[in-house]
Amino acid sequence: MDKETQDKLKKAAGIEAAKLVTDGMIAGLGTGSTVRFLVDELGRRTQEEGLKFTGVTTSRRTQEQAESYGIKIVNIDDVDRIDVTIDGADEVDKNFDGIKGGGAALLWEKIVAINSHKIVWIVDESKVVDTIGKFPLPVEVIPFGAGHVVKHFEDKGYKPVLRLNQQGSPVLTDEKNYVVDLHLGQIDAPQELAQDLITTVGVVEHGLFLNMVDTVIVGDPHGPRILTNPRKIK
Repeated sequence: MDKETQDKLKKAAGIEAAKLVTDGMIAGLGTGSTVRFLVDELGRRTQEEGLKFTGVTTSRRTQEQAESYGIKIVNIDDVDRIDVTIDGADEVDKNFDGIKGGGAALLWEKIVAINSHKIVWIVDESKVVDTIGKFPLPVEVIPFGAGHVVKHFEDKGYKPVLRLNQQGSPVLTDEKNYVVDLHLGQIDAPQELAQDLITTVGVVEHGLFLNMVDTVIVGDPHGPRILTNPRKIK
């Protein structure tokens, strides 16, 4: 899929998801290329239609984009609930398990997600897979002792790679941690892997989002498709 087509599908999914945000809501706003289209549409509605809602963002860059449109953004600890969080995903499978963190915002994304009444992911059709794992799994680790964590992952056969920026320095999350990407190829036992990762000393969070999403909006050439997680129907 070429980038122009991919962006068109992402934009369609973002515009469709923006319809879920209504006056008075507290909405979680995710991070990534698809979410940028969502925030653009919410910004348009704020300025042209007078939409009034409060946002909680999963990264500083989303906060800056939203505030540039006049959208009110607050800290997550300043609200007692989040009505809906709309975010992207790097992969989502037939079991509604997903990988997130390609934009290095996985920790904030997961904190916002678990405090949300409803979780919606917006993706283009290339992100929908049978089994997750082809996309490298991000793991957020503290800088102190990060080399030992990487060595531990190597010994376990996880094929870790410390994520670097264009200058060759470690990519830093908003919490100033490192990201280690695990090149697993396929994840057949995600629950077991998630438990192993989160109990590894030095790991802050991992990018496995398992059975968390309620709805996935897929950008499709024939129009957005809405997939509903049967295990999350309330």
